[in-house]
Formats: sequence, structure tokens, C-alpha cells
Amino acid sequence: MSVGVIARPDSFLVADLYPSPNIEPRKPGYAPSILVLHYTGLPTVDRALDVLSRPDCKVSCHYVVDEDGRIIQMVAEEARAWHAGVSSWAGETDINSASVGIEIQNPGHMLGYPDFPEAQMEAVAALSRDIIGRHGILPQRVLAHSDIAPGRKIDPGEKFDWAWLAQQGVGHWVAPTPLGGDDAGVPLGSRGQVVERARALLSGYGYKVERDGIFDPELQTVLRAFQLHFRPCCCDGRLDHSTLDTLSRLEAAGLKDDRIA
Repeated sequence: MSVGVIARPDSFLVADLYPSPNIEPRKPGYAPSILVLHYTGLPTVDRALDVLSRPDCKVSCHYVVDEDGRIIQMVAEEARAWHAGVSSWAGETDINSASVGIEIQNPGHMLGYPDFPEAQMEAVAALSRDIIGRHGILPQRVLAHSDIAPGRKIDPGEKFDWAWLAQQGVGHWVAPTPLGGDDAGVPLGSRGQVVERARALLSGYGYKVERDGIFDPELQTVLRAFQLHFRPCCCDGRLDHSTLDTLSRLEAAGLKDDRIA
């Protein structure tokens, strides 16, 4: 049997199979250690399934979750799907070999960006729990597409309820520090301890960012990616107290989780 051919669903939650030919073996030594959540950015699930299964499109994913909660598997988990693109996390650049990818049906920011329905979120939570349980994926490695490709991708976006998902046992979360009304943040071009601290924390958590340097547009882009996931009320890329304190507490909680594991 060819690698990636779906003989049977990997998850008991799968309702339908819709195999994609856009697959290949994972690179030697790789097994899923990351779960990446996306939105499709397409108007309908039928359109998404078409794009994700067309050889000329050269994209695919392991699962698609429709708005009504129906789960479709497109690629066997043993195979390398093409969902992450140019991306990085914690020094790993072949995210496709290291991950399972879930596409969540939502037309995205360019097409109105509606809320994620309750039935869909329940299905995402259940499927994610199943995947992370079978592969032993750590909470800190349940990621948004925007986390692994800051600036290039913004999905699943600020409306995706990561806080609720963490309550369901999926992913890593701390309540974001409230915004200060008079906190304008660090100006672009700044240097100093605050900028150094932000760079060190982002890099230590897994984001691709140099540990040294000024507060430049590249750092601003990574901060916005962090905010899309962990401070969705305001995703402006500012290096303010709310962002730095949330990041600091998130990393501290992650280190505690690692010690427990």
C-alpha cells in the first residue's frame, strides 16, 4: 500500500474520507509532534476539498472540519501533508514532516470572517484531543498557522477561541493581561531591556525571532502573530505591558508543564 493512502480513518470521529494525492512520506525520523490549526480561507467546504485535492494546487491537509462539525480526513496521519508551507517552530523548519494539520472551514478575513460555530468548535476540540492523545503532542505545540508563519499567515485568526479550546484540554493558554489605556508601548527602533526580554521570550517559546536587535518591523510582525493567538482582543503588534506580561506568564506556565511531564 502506498504511503498516505487511507485504508481506514485514523480517528473514530471521521465521518467521511476524501483522499488527496498531494502527499509524500514524512522525512526519516519524523513523527507528529505538532498540531497546526488553520482556516480554509475559502467560501465553502466543497471548494476547500477541491483545492486541497487538486494536484495543480499542491496543498493538502490531514483533516477538514466543516461548519456543522463534520470531520473529513484527506491524508493519513502517517503521511506528510502540504499544509504548513514555509514555516518554523522552535528551530524546526520542516513543519509538514513534524505535524498533523487541521483545516477549519471558514471563509477567512478576505470573505467576511464569520464566527466559528459551536458545533464546529466542539468537533475541532474532540478531534484535537484524539490526535494529541495518540501522538503525545504537548500543549505548547498546538499551534496556529500564524504562529509558525508570522506575517505570511494570519489564520485561524483572532475570532478563534483558543481560551475555550484550552478548557477542553487542547493547547496552552493563560488569560491575557488586561490592556492599559495609557500604555503606548515601546516605539519602533527602540533598544533596551524590554526589547531584549521580548525577543528572548518569543524565541524561547518557539517563535522564529533573533534574540538580539532593535524593535523593528520583523519583531512587530511576530508580536502580532503572538497576539492573534494569545491576546486576540488587540492584535496591533505593539510591545506593551499587556503583551510582555502575557508572554512572560505563558512561558513560565510552559516551563512548569514541562517539569510535570
